[in-house]
Amino acid sequence: MIEIIKNEWKGFLRNRMFLYVGVTFTIVLLITCWVSNKQVQLQHDLQQTAQLHIRSQWDDMGATNPHNAVHFGTYAFKPYQLMNSIDEGVNAVTGNVLRLEGHVQNEMEFSEASQSLMISVFGKLTPALLLQYVIPLFLIFLSFSAISLERESGRIKLLVIQGLSLPKMIFYKSISLLIIGMGMLFIGLFLQMLTLDLFQNSDTFLRLFSLFLAYLFFYYILILLTVILSAWLKTPTAALSSILAIWVIWVVFLPKIFGLLTEDQYPLPSRQAFKLAMKVDRENGINGHAPSSNRKNEFKQKILKEYEVDSVEELPINLDGLLMQADEEYGNKVWDKHFGSNYQILKDQKWMYQLLGIIDPFIALQNLSMGFSGSDLFHHQDFLLAAENYRRDFIKSLNDKHAYGGSKSGDWSWKASEEFYKSINDFNYQIPPLLHFINYYLIDVLITFFWMCILILIVQQLSNKIEVI
Repeated sequence: MIEIIKNEWKGFLRNRMFLYVGVTFTIVLLITCWVSNKQVQLQHDLQQTAQLHIRSQWDDMGATNPHNAVHFGTYAFKPYQLMNSIDEGVNAVTGNVLRLEGHVQNEMEFSEASQSLMISVFGKLTPALLLQYVIPLFLIFLSFSAISLERESGRIKLLVIQGLSLPKMIFYKSISLLIIGMGMLFIGLFLQMLTLDLFQNSDTFLRLFSLFLAYLFFYYILILLTVILSAWLKTPTAALSSILAIWVIWVVFLPKIFGLLTEDQYPLPSRQAFKLAMKVDRENGINGHAPSSNRKNEFKQKILKEYEVDSVEELPINLDGLLMQADEEYGNKVWDKHFGSNYQILKDQKWMYQLLGIIDPFIALQNLSMGFSGSDLFHHQDFLLAAENYRRDFIKSLNDKHAYGGSKSGDWSWKASEEFYKSINDFNYQIPPLLHFINYYLIDVLITFFWMCILILIVQQLSNKIEVI
């Protein structure tokens, strides 16, 4: 095995084209990683500046009515982390700023894609783009003639006569090629640790190591498949044409087809229908029950009875604050119904898309890359849930101050002190550790191992039928 690998590497090093391409690609990879890191650092710094500005506006608001503060609201910023510089996932299209205010659950805004003039099918140049598209092509061009050239030169007969079986030859050559992919992968991923110091902790190392393994296994699947075709087909041209056809199907066609298939199987409502349905439920009650006016009157009578008074004026608290909070809580039920339904549809789409990775291992790689980088749908929904929980607590604290802070019903001129507003904490979201999400990615891991096992089984079962002479 060692001799085969040594001979392969001697051949690589004697090939000037390999050296030129390898050095050029390494330089491009280093530059891309460095630029990507700088972009994440810049975005992180801009976000910190924006957060400080928003907080200063809130602290300088002075004494004001709590309901005014409800409409003034605040913002939740989706944090940037080290792994985002490797694979930005859905972050480029979902946005990174969420306005938090009363009476409404807003959607994310200011996506990078909506503000960028650099429109491309593959997106902007990132380490993930190179790791998923360019390195695999480079490995294909190194692998497609691994066995067929040995056959054409007649050397394969000598190796077989010396006792080296064809299965071992395929495995040894694939491992020697995998070492090249491992080296490029190492440069592309671990450079992140050396150039960026944002949020480095044990979870970051775990994510980076998991990402390394995901790409490494995919590279081996691709290399092994290419070497098998090189052994199965008689000419290098036939092997190259076949693997490139498979690669185009995996990377270009199947992800698009499967994406459309999942959307057709689990369709999302249109934006107009979605907003209209929420408006109807908010005004007329969920499923047409308990219209807004009825809910208001029933709640008013309930409070009067609770405080044992006959009129609103006799209440020791401000009924307006309680009514607004009651309306918020009913609105939360409406948001949970409609946004929850959409989130479930998205999860069903994701689950179906993951299952289709059994046909296309590239899909499993993309899912693992985004998941381990903390930039996939599951991480995004976790942020939205945390932001919404904060919004509800935030609005409730303002409404409670309006209700129990000392004002009377109908007194909209009453103001809470500046100290009260300064005492309200900012939204602070910490990305959960990878183990919190690991169950979501088990299907992708199993599919990756499935493909490896199938290819290894093919080598063992079909190698004896491959013509070596």
